[in-house]
Amino acid sequence: MHTPRTGIAVWLRSTKNVRHLRRYGIVYYVSKRFKYAVLYCNQADVDEVIPKIEALSFVEKTEKSRKPEIRTEFSGPVKPKEQDYHYNAGL
Repeated sequence: MHTPRTGIAVWLRSTKNVRHLRRYGIVYYVSKRFKYAVLYCNQADVDEVIPKIEALSFVEKTEKSRKPEIRTEFSGPVKPKEQDYHYNAGL
């Protein structure tokens, strides 16, 4: 079955210790230039994992993904009205 997961952005002081984040979830991406990592963990465990990650000495801050809060269902397609567009206005 599909386990619901959520992303956590972790800003780092140093990328040297990124491998320690593997015990909290799946490390999806690490940017050495901008010093951040994207970590995925189970959605049920997020509230417990974030304080543990923030307690690490090499972590500056963490931010939970806002994707689950965003509405992805939209009402039908929106078609533009042709009378509002004047393509031949300058001719």
